[in-house]
Formats: sequence, C-alpha cells, structure tokens
Amino acid sequence: MAGARVGEVRQARFEDFNLEHLSWTKPATTTKQRRVHRVPISDEAAAIVRQRRLAVIKGSPWLFPGDVPSQPLLEVRRFWMRIQKEVGIEDVRIHDLRHTFASLLVSGGASLEMIGKLLGHSQMQTTQRYAHLMDSPLRAGVDAVANAFKPKPRLVHVADRPAAAASPPSRAGQRAGAKHLTVSGS
Repeated sequence: MAGARVGEVRQARFEDFNLEHLSWTKPATTTKQRRVHRVPISDEAAAIVRQRRLAVIKGSPWLFPGDVPSQPLLEVRRFWMRIQKEVGIEDVRIHDLRHTFASLLVSGGASLEMIGKLLGHSQMQTTQRYAHLMDSPLRAGVDAVANAFKPKPRLVHVADRPAAAASPPSRAGQRAGAKHLTVSGS
C-alpha cells in the first residue's frame, strides 16, 4: 500500500507517521538514498498503523518490533514464506509488491515523475523501467480515435438500392422466396 522497501517498513517507528495528515516521513537512516523521504499514505495504510499500535507491546517505538527488546524486526523471510504458502504465490518475492505498486500507479495514469517520488528513486532512469507500461493506455486511446473514423458496415435491403446496383437473388433463393441483402461499407 505504500510501495516501500522492506528495510524501510522493518525500521518504521510510530513517530514516523502523521495519521492526521496521512503521511510517513522515513528518516534518512532507513532510506537507500540516505535522505529523509516523506510520502503520503492511504487511509488503509493509516488504519494498519493504528491496528499495529494496539497490537504492539506498550512502549515499543517499532511498527514491527523484533524478538530483541528495543530492536525492530530483523528479518521477514519466514513470515513471507508462510504468506506465500497460504496464498499460493510461492514464486512472488516480497520486493515484487513494490513493483506491483508502481505498475498499478502507471495503469492508473500516474506520471513517471510522481511514481519516482513515491518510490524514493533519486534517478529518473530507475523509474523508466515502468515506462513501457504506459504504452497500453496510450495505445487504447489512439485505437479509439482510429475506430471513430472507420466506416461502419450497414445492412442494405435490395429494394433500397438503385436498380443498377442491385443484383438479383440466386435461383435457389428465388424459389425459397429469400430477400436479397448486401452489406455496404459506408
């Protein structure tokens, strides 16, 4: 729901979240770029933070506390393997969720610049890996315009056409009393 890196989530503290303004300020010590990274969060993500606050041992600053007191969760591998089995997604890596976040943003019409900012990319070329996903909605748009200019086939009854253009029904069709219909391109 936030497109964050595993390490950023593992080291998240309750104090990093402003639930009133729906934002998460990741300290420089937890980000790959070693810069403070502030991102908006959804109402759903804020609800998860509130639920975690109720579930976590009182006084712990960590969203996901570890087994060692005063330390965050150290690894998520066993937890992720259990989730993979339960849901039947053994071939999905936890980092794939970050890529899915970005892909869903692209398909929703977000710009690459916005996606890069949300993911915390310092280089635009890192975000460019998602550029090909923008082609599909663009292609659908140009196809819609092209289809607007295509001639629409219409059914024409022989009696509605000039005598020279109408061809008579076959002898079998005449015996069966069939009416002659043709398809016109415009």
